Parts: sequence; C-alpha cells; structure tokens
Amino acid sequence: MEHLVTATFVLDDTGKVIIWNKACERLTGIKASEVIGTDNHWQAFYSEKRPCLADLLVQNRIDELDKLYVYHAEPSAYGKGYQADNWCYLPRINRRLYIAFDSGPIYDFQGNLIAVVETMRDMTEYKTVQSALEKLVEIDDLTGLSNRRYLAEHLETEWSAALANKNHFSIIIADIDFFKQFNDTYGHQTGDECLKSVANVMQQSLLRATDVAIRFGGEEFCVLLPNTRPKDAIDISERMRQNIYDIALEHKTSSVADYVTISCGVASMVPTGEKQAADLIKQADEALYQAKAACRNRTVEYQHDL
Repeated sequence: MEHLVTATFVLDDTGKVIIWNKACERLTGIKASEVIGTDNHWQAFYSEKRPCLADLLVQNRIDELDKLYVYHAEPSAYGKGYQADNWCYLPRINRRLYIAFDSGPIYDFQGNLIAVVETMRDMTEYKTVQSALEKLVEIDDLTGLSNRRYLAEHLETEWSAALANKNHFSIIIADIDFFKQFNDTYGHQTGDECLKSVANVMQQSLLRATDVAIRFGGEEFCVLLPNTRPKDAIDISERMRQNIYDIALEHKTSSVADYVTISCGVASMVPTGEKQAADLIKQADEALYQAKAACRNRTVEYQHDL
C-alpha cells in the first residue's frame, strides 16, 4: 500500500494508524512519522477533533454517517465497505478540498476485526464544475436571474424552513405593464433589453442574500422573501416598483405612465400543515390580478383570510 497512487491509510483495531502512504502524505501535507502509532490522523482533515470514516467502522459508530458527511453510500449486498464525500479543510496545506472517502474492514479467519483501510480521492475540481453546471441550469439566460426551475427546486425548501421555524414567508409576483405594446412599438430586441434592465433593478432592490428574484416567465417575475412579514414585503415591493420607474425606460404606448412600470401582487403567511407553498403563489397571483385591474403601476396585498 505504501506506493499506491491513491491516498491510503490503515487503522488497527484500536484506531491507531499503522500505514500512512506517500500519496496520503502528498494529499494532506502530513508525514507518516507524525501519525504512525497515534490516533491523531483526524488532524489531517479537520481543524477540530472528529472521527474519520475508518474510525466509525473501528468504533462501530457507522450509524453516525448522516451527521458527518454530506453524501454517503452503504455497502452492497456483497460488500462491507462504505463510501462518503465531504468538504474538508486540510489545516497543514491550508486548503479546502472535496474528498471522496472509501473505507472497508479487514477481518481475521475467526471474523474478528483486525484493521480498517481508508482511501481518499480529491474530487474538488469535479465538484466545482458540477456545482457550476447545476447553478447554470437554474439561471435565466436572458436576465441572469434565477429561473422557474430554481423556483421548483427551492420553493418547498423555503416553505419547509418557514413551517419549522414558524416564520412568515412572503412572495411578490410582478408583471411589466403593457409589455406586449412595448414589444410591438420598440421591437423584440429592445424588449429583451427592457427585461434585462427590469431584472437588474429588481435584483438590486433586494437587500438580503436570502431574498431571491426569479424570472417566472415572459414579462412576469417572482420574488421569494423568507422570514418577511407582510408590511416589510409591501415595502420591498414598493421600493422595487419605484426603482424601476426611476430608471425612466420610455414606454410611449403605456396608458399609465410615460415610462416602463410594473404591477405587483404580494402575499404572506406563516405556513401551517393545512396550506402549501402553491397556495401562497396563487394568492400573490390573485393580488397581481387586482393590481392590474386597478389601473396597474401599483402594489396590492392579498387581503382574504389566510
């Protein structure tokens, strides 16, 4: 194992290091002489003491996998090894790496555990590319905002968090007023520029990292506002609406203003088991309909009993 190209270490049945190969030294920056005969191997991967995958097997604590690793796979019907992935800060080399761990027990002829082998692969580059690709598919090509796929993936997560914490969850649905007429007057290329400008102002109007602007489709947008009470949601909507008016994009075929404007519907609730996230979307959409029916260029809050 000493000259394997894969970073490998071996623990005895007491959790002490008996092998720490050259590849492991290169990956972690820690020499074998520093850890052989000790249980200090955790220092290679973490700044605070915690068990490695091999330790869980030695200590018969494999049920703690969920708490310690962002991903793990249990052995097949024919295997006894475990797989797990995790972001690790390696103190000696001062780098944060995404490492794939594989660990398996070694038994004697009587079935007694005598050692555990652990191998490691640096998956940082792969994970970084994967994360970038996942983010790309959730971004609207034209505006750079999150897209409808993002909404589908994250709405329920935010709803569940609000339900668990008993927090308000608010949503704004906004629509560019008379956008069809804008396109007919100025052309689709200018219409695309209008969409990009509106999206940019929407994003800049949101002051918290947790607030997310989404292009819902066409000229319609959605804003997710976790942990936001109704009054605050209305204030955000009005700030967004006013900021868009203030950039003064000419719209000479609008019947409500000389410039591009938006109408907004706001809905807010503290989630309960009786309601779903889709109900909140529907309420915000109904409020938007009321805003458009009331001459547009305004914010309307959903008023029915929640």
